[in-house]
Amino acid sequence: MNRQPSPVPRRRVLLAGAGAAAALAGPSLGASPARAAGRHRPRAADSLQPYASYWFPDSLPSGTPGDGITWRSLAAWQPGTDRDLAFNRSTVPLARRFTPVPANTTARAGQARISALAAFDHTAGNPSQGSATADTYAPTHWALLDELVFWGGSAGEGLILAPNAPLVDAAHRNGVPVLGTVFLPPVAYGGQLRWTRDLVRRDAAGRFPLAAKLVQVATVYGFDGWFINAETGGGDAALAAEMQAFLRALRAAGAGQGVRITWYDAMNRTGQVGWQGALDDLNRSFFQDASGPVADSLFVDFRWSARSLADSGRLAEQLGRSRYELWAGVDVESAGWDTGTDWDAILPEGRDQVVSFGFYRPEWTLQHLPAGRTPGQFHAADDRFWAGEGAAAARPGGAGGWRAPATAVADRSTLTALPFATGFNTGHGLRWYEAGKVTSEAPWSHLGLQDRLPPRRWVVHTEGQHPDISWDFDDAWRGGSSLLVRGALDAPATVELFPARLPAGAATVLDLTHRLDPASGPVTVEVAVATRPAPAPGRPAPYVHLPAGTLRPGDGWRTDTVRLGPLGSGTLHALGVRLTGRGGAAVAWRLGALAVHDGPASPAAPGGLRVTDTAAVDGAVSVRLAWRRADGPVRHYELHRRLPDGSRRFLGGTCGTALYVPGLRRAGTEPAAEIEVRAVHELFTTSEPARVQLPW
Repeated sequence: MNRQPSPVPRRRVLLAGAGAAAALAGPSLGASPARAAGRHRPRAADSLQPYASYWFPDSLPSGTPGDGITWRSLAAWQPGTDRDLAFNRSTVPLARRFTPVPANTTARAGQARISALAAFDHTAGNPSQGSATADTYAPTHWALLDELVFWGGSAGEGLILAPNAPLVDAAHRNGVPVLGTVFLPPVAYGGQLRWTRDLVRRDAAGRFPLAAKLVQVATVYGFDGWFINAETGGGDAALAAEMQAFLRALRAAGAGQGVRITWYDAMNRTGQVGWQGALDDLNRSFFQDASGPVADSLFVDFRWSARSLADSGRLAEQLGRSRYELWAGVDVESAGWDTGTDWDAILPEGRDQVVSFGFYRPEWTLQHLPAGRTPGQFHAADDRFWAGEGAAAARPGGAGGWRAPATAVADRSTLTALPFATGFNTGHGLRWYEAGKVTSEAPWSHLGLQDRLPPRRWVVHTEGQHPDISWDFDDAWRGGSSLLVRGALDAPATVELFPARLPAGAATVLDLTHRLDPASGPVTVEVAVATRPAPAPGRPAPYVHLPAGTLRPGDGWRTDTVRLGPLGSGTLHALGVRLTGRGGAAVAWRLGALAVHDGPASPAAPGGLRVTDTAAVDGAVSVRLAWRRADGPVRHYELHRRLPDGSRRFLGGTCGTALYVPGLRRAGTEPAAEIEVRAVHELFTTSEPARVQLPW
């Protein structure tokens, strides 16, 4: 953000603010008044509820922690005594991805990328495995992100945050690394210099124990590194030198595990907090020194200008680094797409992009909505933020106003291997569906269950009116949502879904599960498949259209299988659908699932399902469950309760091998609750169950 200096210098800090100390002079940059006032989400009375982990470096605050807060020392942490580790460990590996031909003529490949610092909950009381609400921040624009920072921390709760597993699993499935946060707050927000000294303290052998501990946490929990934000003033050059040596030790310790570091432009080489708004002589030693890289990237404070970014990019290149390893901070917490930003300083038209950029608090797309907001309203706002209005992803960006990221940054894809399947599940919902039937009426959220979703919102090729396309939560085939296309189709419309590099042979098929809403006119559906990439940015891929049947209202969900063998062996570069209505009648067509594969497959069953702990809460029983990982490939696990009438009720899912389930109540006079766990394949087929009984 281009923040011009004011006549009276004003301190700007990148404040986590999640539960910050209460006795403050007032909120600073990045801290909403409510968060600056120290509010936190009360912890549930259930002692079994696992939460995302957070620590102080070593010494703890004086006094007593607030309600629902546990003060912990990272120096004392050991995996073997971490009671919640099984619930917080990510299991999805970081996927490799590629850059397809951009969807528009202004999105650049190999230049600016995007980092995002997002707060998913408060520091304390952030559930490890989702929660019983659909009102959550569920990002889906992974294709535009290069890095996600799990943002938070406060002097009253904890300063070092490990991201919870569902977020990491969802990001990794889309090839996006996730960083935890080390936040050393300003003195005005409760920061104490002793915590900085604790972090960089050496042992008797001259080593940095907490550098090794941070690498151990990232490796054991399964995330990708740390965002280091040292904003506690009062230091000196000697402390700054120790911080720089600590970063180098952290980098060296994590090199073999792929641990990466982003340094925030705050502390400089004098030990003071300066917020340069640039890469310059005062802070470059934290980015690069004579021995080589110290941090993998630098988040440039919001006070940057066009000149400081240009100078920063040149300095990075003089140091032998890429200018795109610099994130120019853009603070969207308060105003979202109305944020005033000098976009030309980052993304000049007709020239190479200057640096990368980083959004501070893009969860504004949820938080700015009024009470009673729906998941559909959130996704509409989130799509507008990332892709712009009116299918802007397929059009060049203009000068002035909001520069939607999709108009400037090339999207990326992880669709490189078969089988591939999606149920268009966004990771939260008002109910849980299986094969088009509701198996739980309870709202839910769990990002680890999110599917890979179409990255371009929305690219449509038609000679007629563009239909409206949205995530819809009123019906689904599997999970919590489906893709709904509505409008008067007065001409055939091809909806681009996925850029890909999927291998295809004689046996490859594409399954399409879809239906019409009752008031819809009939629709003829064709699968759009391209065996060659788009000829140029902004141009459609050379689709071949294969018939998938005509749907009529009242048909219900159905799955049509289209054989791709006639296309010949090769690579599928794009997947979509072409819809043709009749006489311009309004249509409402739902896409519930899409799969590409060479044949059916089912996973092996997990084993050893057991109850590891129970607790009675308000007349109900909460349980912790664990099981052995199934052999072979598993996408995730799903747990159900078998009721006395023989029906099954969905309890939850996870990519790991442990799940917390709250609020179980006896059904009638049953002697025990019967619980089942099944492994789920990439094609969403399920294994035989492992079972356990919970006596009443």
